[in-house]
Amino acid sequence: MIRSALLLALLSAVPLSHAAPDLTTVSERSGFQRTGRYDEVIKLCADFQRAYPKQVKCVDFGVTPEGRPMKALIVTRAGAFTPQAARQRGLPVVLVQGGIHAGEIDGKDAGFLALREVLENRAAPGALDKQVLLFVPVFNIDGHERFKEWNRPNQRGPVEMGWRTTAQNFNLNRDYVKADAPEMRAMLALVNAWDPLAYVDLHVTNGAKFEHDVSIQVEPVHSADVEFRKAGLALRTKVLADIEKQGSMPHAFYMSFAETDDPQSGFVDGVPDPRFSTGYFPLRNRLAMLVETHSWKDYPTRVRVTRNTVVSVLAQVAQHGKAWQKAAYEADARASNLGGSIVPMTYKATGKVRMIDFRGYAYTRTPSDVSGILMTRYDETRPQIWTVPLRDEIVPDMSATAPKAGYIVPAAHAAMVSAKLKQHGISFRTLDKEASADVESFRADKVTFGAGSLESHQRLTLEGGWTPEARTLAKGMLFVPIAQPKARLVMALFEPNAPDSILAWGGFNNAFERKEYMEEYVAEDVAREQMAADPAVAAEFKKRIETDAAFAKNPSARLEFFAKRHASWDERYNSYPVLRGIVAP
Repeated sequence: MIRSALLLALLSAVPLSHAAPDLTTVSERSGFQRTGRYDEVIKLCADFQRAYPKQVKCVDFGVTPEGRPMKALIVTRAGAFTPQAARQRGLPVVLVQGGIHAGEIDGKDAGFLALREVLENRAAPGALDKQVLLFVPVFNIDGHERFKEWNRPNQRGPVEMGWRTTAQNFNLNRDYVKADAPEMRAMLALVNAWDPLAYVDLHVTNGAKFEHDVSIQVEPVHSADVEFRKAGLALRTKVLADIEKQGSMPHAFYMSFAETDDPQSGFVDGVPDPRFSTGYFPLRNRLAMLVETHSWKDYPTRVRVTRNTVVSVLAQVAQHGKAWQKAAYEADARASNLGGSIVPMTYKATGKVRMIDFRGYAYTRTPSDVSGILMTRYDETRPQIWTVPLRDEIVPDMSATAPKAGYIVPAAHAAMVSAKLKQHGISFRTLDKEASADVESFRADKVTFGAGSLESHQRLTLEGGWTPEARTLAKGMLFVPIAQPKARLVMALFEPNAPDSILAWGGFNNAFERKEYMEEYVAEDVAREQMAADPAVAAEFKKRIETDAAFAKNPSARLEFFAKRHASWDERYNSYPVLRGIVAP
């Protein structure tokens, strides 16, 4: 008996290797005043797998430029820990992402809290039986480790936090289409593999001081496939209702004033361009949710609201995911038939205004002796209802006609473009022989290069149009069919006036830079020879001099008038290299 008691005492003094790990966070243990460093994510990822080996798998899906592992937790009670298993069982996948802007870190701490409670069946009981959750606690990991106080001066807590951009200074929430950052390329590979039905992007907003604690925006609601918008609206409506019951005061639009710092200017809703998560995923016929807790709420409040939102999404997908998944696949089928159709590429709010009551605070606006502008001061001890305008009727803005067959990329650009297509999981093929084809080509009438750098690119805008012509297509060209589920994303990449096309981000700038020229003394002789040989050219030049004052005063333009008619003129200059195919080659 004594020996047994002694043995028990000895065992109790030695930590057991299989003891349950502590799954709480630094944030939770600090009363949600602080947040942990990235080594906590690495530890928790492994500890959740150790505590729940049949429900959680911890995986690496990439490496950051500074060499840190990108961690994701695969969570399900259905045993589907691979994309193939999820597809075979028809399980919807939800990808919840924290820390794309690593100063806005609510999603990491709220996600781990929600995950533990869902695994314990204290929240959304049974939800993990009917879906797979992919949880990425921190997307911008290198930015997360640029860790100090006051990285977000217009945000209450935590005490220290990470930085908005990556170590390479990329803003990941401007990178979904162009995919410059290694982190984004890793995320897109994860997305291509798992094909999540819903992508939940967790942020903290900037802005004024008011009582509302969160905005929940979902697309498609205003954009992309019209029928699939019903699923987006249902998800948004149900999540808003769930968190409202838990005490939140949410809105379904981004709560940033139409005019900076002026509450009476109200709000304008819209659809983000595809460089943003909520603009990108609808082009893949999938749901995207942007969660923006309000930066002036304290950190405990923001974590609680984010946790409630994540739990609500999981509960709603458990209940409605099969139907929404079916709707997504039907949208895929419709997208495959878009050839020849008019497709909206951007959206805008109309001038239609409705007045809403918005829960703000009393404020004053007085001239500043520092900046010289009106300075707004809010009194958070005096809640006040603002009656302000909201423009939330959204309609298509710029549209394009989808090619009947697809896009054709010259062999010279095939390597660059094919890499981009693979990043997005877009189907294409390489032409294995020469062929004649009827195509459309785009020539620019006006070219405008961006005045500065944006996300390391010089952007480009064009004015011009597509015209039909016959071309010989060379071996090695790429053909990108429009008849595929990601047809809208294909158009977003290739339509020259699309806001995030390869062209818009400067991928084809060389095509719009003049490389060959003739010296002025040569051009003078060429001009005289042309006028002597062709009276019509002389007459046209004379008329232009008489009717166009700007042309008449511009020596370069006058000489270029003749240079364009010379055999040495570069016929490719200002011609978009990508063609549109009328029939598949």
